[in-house]
Amino acid sequence: MSPRWKPNSDVRTGRHVVYSLHVHLVFVTRYRRKAMTDAMLTRCEEIMREVCTDFEAELKQFNGEDDHVHLLVHYPPKARLSKLVNSLKGVSARLLRKEHDAHVRRYLWGGHFWSGSYFAGSCGGAPLTVVRQYIENQKRPVG
Repeated sequence: MSPRWKPNSDVRTGRHVVYSLHVHLVFVTRYRRKAMTDAMLTRCEEIMREVCTDFEAELKQFNGEDDHVHLLVHYPPKARLSKLVNSLKGVSARLLRKEHDAHVRRYLWGGHFWSGSYFAGSCGGAPLTVVRQYIENQKRPVG
């Protein structure tokens, strides 16, 4: 390791890559029904941490309300975000329905738990304007 290298837990290394990829995800319940309880949110966080571990990702932050959840996930470049999202939603829906069946059936029906859509926003690092300026100011070789 280079003596100039300052350890940063958000910057990870692989065999041929150095990366820091974070995504803010938001999942809403089907029809925006207020189906989540505090106990369900706690269990949802546990489930989503396990799923992230399977993808070699890390769930950095989790919180939610009765009709949606927010996640901050640090993930490796080899993990396809769409597959990660599908696993997070699929596994959590299946287990939450199984463990809280009577409660969930009062609000949601038809085998669905999460809405089919989701929000994903990249985050971390420098703002886009700073990155653009950095790239523009590179010293291009002459000739």
